[in-house]
Amino acid sequence: MDFHAAMQAFVAVVDEGGFAPAARRAGLAPSSLTRQIDALETHLGTILLNRSTRRVSMTAAGQAYYANAVRILDDIAAANRSVSELNGPPRGILRASLPIAFARLHVTPFIPRFMQEFPGIELEILVSDEPVSLVEQRIDVAIRLGVLPPSSLVARRLAPHRRILCASPAYLARAGVPQDPSELARHACLTFTYADGERGWIYRKDGAVERLRISGPLRANHAEALKEAAVAGMGLTLLATWMIGEELAQGYLVPVLTDWHIDIGRPAGADPLVGEPGVHALFLPDRKTSPKVRAFIDFLQARFGTPPYWDRAVGS
Repeated sequence: MDFHAAMQAFVAVVDEGGFAPAARRAGLAPSSLTRQIDALETHLGTILLNRSTRRVSMTAAGQAYYANAVRILDDIAAANRSVSELNGPPRGILRASLPIAFARLHVTPFIPRFMQEFPGIELEILVSDEPVSLVEQRIDVAIRLGVLPPSSLVARRLAPHRRILCASPAYLARAGVPQDPSELARHACLTFTYADGERGWIYRKDGAVERLRISGPLRANHAEALKEAAVAGMGLTLLATWMIGEELAQGYLVPVLTDWHIDIGRPAGADPLVGEPGVHALFLPDRKTSPKVRAFIDFLQARFGTPPYWDRAVGS
């Protein structure tokens, strides 16, 4: 008995609600499906389907078997797809998880070009600033920003992730250009609000980390709100260069204190992060050889460039 064919026949009869419609879908005679399911029931030693002239329904054993059969058939189909994807051009559905603002600024503008280059790929984008489980959400590749926590995922660094202090020319003309981090105490500072508490700004001096005393008229939990406030002349803010590259290039924002390494502090009691901050592509180890994943990552890295185009207004 062909177990795979018999399992497919059983699932098809359940899904279609009868032997005749299932046979039409499969292009087979109803008697052929009947023989396959009869053989399956004989092998299992139990009845899977209640048959009548009007309808077909599952027995309790059939319900249990159906759930497992669907999963097994899906796994077989996925295994077959994974092997076939290794041969020929990249193709299939690619599910990508992206941060909201980064997706809007640096990924979605390039999607038409990506689809032209890889017409066999169907792209499904899930945007969220909250990290999602690649396994539970069936994500093929995720873009993550900053320093990565330890994990079993494979990471590829696509670009550096830099933060700089900036303000509008109008604000600097009004309040003056700070020459030392200590001068920030008298400036209007626009800061980010984190769910795990206040973090503040820090800078490194002689190998030590110093916390800056800052205050200002605005706190927000979204970087684009801080960017717009800074462009409007409300104060100084500390943002990633990928967020403000266009504003820097157009002169709407001006970098300050570029000789100092100023960054966001960590919450009290938090474990230190290890590694260089970056724009990272993450994927499961079994996706390492997937042509569609490799095509997407290579495409983004080529578009970003080295250094990334958003850093060219600042310098390396």
